[in-house]
Amino acid sequence: MKKTIYLLLGMGFLFSCSQSKEKEFLEVDSPKERVEVDLIQLKAESDSIATASQKALMQNVSSAIKKGGMEYAVEFCNEKAIPITDSLSKKYNVSISRITNKTRNPNNGLETRNDTLIYTSFENNSTLKDSLIHEGNQFVYYKKITTAMPTCIKCHGNPDSDIDKGTVAKIKTLYPHDRATGYKMDELRGLWKIKKEN
Repeated sequence: MKKTIYLLLGMGFLFSCSQSKEKEFLEVDSPKERVEVDLIQLKAESDSIATASQKALMQNVSSAIKKGGMEYAVEFCNEKAIPITDSLSKKYNVSISRITNKTRNPNNGLETRNDTLIYTSFENNSTLKDSLIHEGNQFVYYKKITTAMPTCIKCHGNPDSDIDKGTVAKIKTLYPHDRATGYKMDELRGLWKIKKEN
């Protein structure tokens, strides 16, 4: 039987069947097969990828805003956000996505039971920064995304007071089932999800 090891490293806790240390032995396909994994290094690498992905996406969105304003930025995100994360996935040889319980793009929803459990953990604990789990034959790293800048609120805030009418109209046109508004500053907006094969 495979072991699933939950790591809430952002809080400084390691939940597993053994004591916290830099290297853990994980059972893979059979009780006799063991793989040595440097969890500290894996977490650091995943965090670096999430940070680089966030930076790349925000740089592109900022350029779109400068070029054509918020309405153009909504169009840009509609067409380019997922291709940007797909290209970064190839660059880093991992699977990168953004997930949330309140989607704008329906492709960014919570897909698995673990996605939902981890997301709930982030909702219930504001001090939790990231989390790493072992799931099947891969590691999955989650890092929170917050509405950390005023620009976020201009697209994800209150449609009656924070978002320009033209931008609201553009969102409704491109995302008729949008649920990604009503946020305030520094609220949990979603999670970076990075999957890496063993």
